[in-house]
Amino acid sequence: MARILVVDDERGVRTFCVDLLQRAGHVAEAADSGPAALALFGEHEFDVVLADINMPRMDGIELCRRMRDQRPDQIVILVTGYPSIENAVRGMKEGALDYVTKPFTPDEIRLVVDRALKERDLQEENERLRREMRGQHGLDTIIGVSPSMLQLFDTARKVARSDTTVLVEGESGTGKELFARAIHVHSGRASQPFVTVNCGSLVGSLMESELFGHVKGAFTGAHVNKTGLVTVANRGTLFLDEIGEVALDLQPKLLRLLQEGEVKPVGGVETRKVDVRVVAATNRDLAGEVRGGRFREDLFYRLNVICLKLPPLRERPEDIPLLVDRFLRAYAAKARKEIQGISEAALAHLQQQPWPGNVRELQNSVERAVILTNNRVIDVEDISPTSTPVRPAGTPAVAAAPAPYPFEGMTLEEVERRHIEQTMRSLAGQKTKVAEVLGINRTTLWKKLRLYDDEA
Repeated sequence: MARILVVDDERGVRTFCVDLLQRAGHVAEAADSGPAALALFGEHEFDVVLADINMPRMDGIELCRRMRDQRPDQIVILVTGYPSIENAVRGMKEGALDYVTKPFTPDEIRLVVDRALKERDLQEENERLRREMRGQHGLDTIIGVSPSMLQLFDTARKVARSDTTVLVEGESGTGKELFARAIHVHSGRASQPFVTVNCGSLVGSLMESELFGHVKGAFTGAHVNKTGLVTVANRGTLFLDEIGEVALDLQPKLLRLLQEGEVKPVGGVETRKVDVRVVAATNRDLAGEVRGGRFREDLFYRLNVICLKLPPLRERPEDIPLLVDRFLRAYAAKARKEIQGISEAALAHLQQQPWPGNVRELQNSVERAVILTNNRVIDVEDISPTSTPVRPAGTPAVAAAPAPYPFEGMTLEEVERRHIEQTMRSLAGQKTKVAEVLGINRTTLWKKLRLYDDEA
């Protein structure tokens, strides 16, 4: 059952449509003019409005425009005579869903109304999914009460409503993907795909093939056509994580995507149009990469239309209590422990840490504390073994006794492997950060980790 408003200046048409719709089980009301329809529209919500185009005082096209100005999702069906089909098309450009021509049969009215109600159901389902996604991935799920975070939330909400390209900058662990996904779910593309591409994990032709696809026979092993991730993201959002890792020879193709909305598969000869909103993220200083000749200046400016700079955790210590509370609740439930909270001393201790791994590192520290503690309240001793202790001001440093040499009897290869694995653990698996600390590039690190996996 639906509530339907019939608007027509001909009494016979109004009576016919209302009787027909009521016999079909709907609630139908009638208005003899555009102003009368707007008055009813202001008092009630209607699932469908069936409006004649040719009416005095206010035609159906103007009525459609005014109704959709008030309720953008309002479904309007226009009724037109054969000579004015062009007007019906003009009305659909104003947002009308469909039109029916006079003289019409009962079946034609029932059919066009049924199609409209299916559209209404689809709209409601999409809105339900959007609400669900906002509840899981929206900006309200990101914790922050510091001034810098509140300003970021405000900017992100404004940006989400557009299709503008966004660059998210921040250190590893600051939540760049959280912001990218939140921008997607608050946008008009929320019901469409959100596709993540980790630019740091793909190199050379593999990266190009993953992004843009390839045609059969483009290279050895290309036995079938492959659809690229850009095409998969069509009508949705493409999240390019670690954009600073993209090779120089691939950057012109990304620039073409941003400028023209076009992609060409590897080995293909024709370009294809795509409609994607690009959100990119980096923990590098892209402006510095441009100055160093490692990143194209024109691509940088195309990406940097709107830039969200995420502050490191050490610059917003007032957010730590809220983050700790969320992590404590989650990990206590997961570990099935009755942990009531955290002591003030432990919380102060956490707020004094530098957190090079940012929120991700804090999350790992809380998880370890929950697993290892035997207490109902997390205290400093539960955290200290996994964090750098903070020495009170004025306390003299005490020299520690020399530790035994840990690598005695090992080969150089074994020492290297131990060091890489320990660095991976200490930085929570953040490969870009690990590579920077070790002084090697990500490709070298990736190959070594793959070798270790094969040997395991």
